[in-house]
Amino acid sequence: MNHTQNYLEQQEAKRLQDRISSFLDDFKVGTLLAGSGIRKLRGAKPLAVFTAIFALPFGGLNFSRGIVENRELGFQKDTAYEFLKNPRYNWRKFLLGLVTVVVRFMDVLTTEQREKVLIIDDSTYDRSRSKVVELLAWVHDHNANRSFKGFKLMTLGWSDGISFLPLDFILCSSSKASKRLQGVRKEMDKRCCGYKRRVEAMAKSTEHLETMVKRVLARGIRADYLLMDSWFAFPALLATLGKHLPVICMGKDMPKVFCRHQGGNTCPMRIPSPTTRRCAPGASTRPTSCSALYRRLIKRLCYIENFILVPRPQNLWVAL
Repeated sequence: MNHTQNYLEQQEAKRLQDRISSFLDDFKVGTLLAGSGIRKLRGAKPLAVFTAIFALPFGGLNFSRGIVENRELGFQKDTAYEFLKNPRYNWRKFLLGLVTVVVRFMDVLTTEQREKVLIIDDSTYDRSRSKVVELLAWVHDHNANRSFKGFKLMTLGWSDGISFLPLDFILCSSSKASKRLQGVRKEMDKRCCGYKRRVEAMAKSTEHLETMVKRVLARGIRADYLLMDSWFAFPALLATLGKHLPVICMGKDMPKVFCRHQGGNTCPMRIPSPTTRRCAPGASTRPTSCSALYRRLIKRLCYIENFILVPRPQNLWVAL
């Protein structure tokens, strides 16, 4: 029984390795690595190290079991660590190049009528147990309403409504020096990717959103809209990103932000609905919209009455 089980596990591992090798060959991952400055100087080939690390989650292994304790690899653990932390390797260019090829492959399989979108979102990266991690900072999680040591990961992705592919990312520390627990500890060439990444991490997280969007569109990736969370619903940011793609995001009630409505200044969240027809209990949408002039930009406001998710005061609407 044990021999049969071992044989099945070996065959499954072999099929998994064949599928991974086929993916790497079809999408020319080795060429993309070389084009991103990830080349061999000595020792193991970069593609071999990348393949071993790339296959870890598919085999259900962590870095310790799959790399550090694995004696069957043709390289040592130090090679993998150096491969990941080399400041001259342009992982942003590699990720964008790989996903661009995948997106073009998926476009062939979908119809032109399907709407494609870019999605901007941020998530927290908890490093509460860390002490000397470079650029470690205090970050606030608005969902959990607590602060902890870690980072914020800003991600720009592509979606066709079914699949999601990450295109670009920024690991943000804090723009305020008082909240950063650690600084930049390494002296490095200011022309390399690692130094530029560290400068990005210490800037405001919204400063690089337009650059990220422009970088993606320059690659020829097609999208119909740009989707964002309500955290990004600032007028200046909407105006900047709206130059490149139509922006759809949930509005939020900001006391110092107004729009022109019927000759007066009104908060967008408190503009009354043009119709008085009530939706049925439990309904999520209301077929109504109105136009508002905000900073010389015509914005289309769609009002959705929220009965289920978040209780709101009467006559307070969510503007998209």
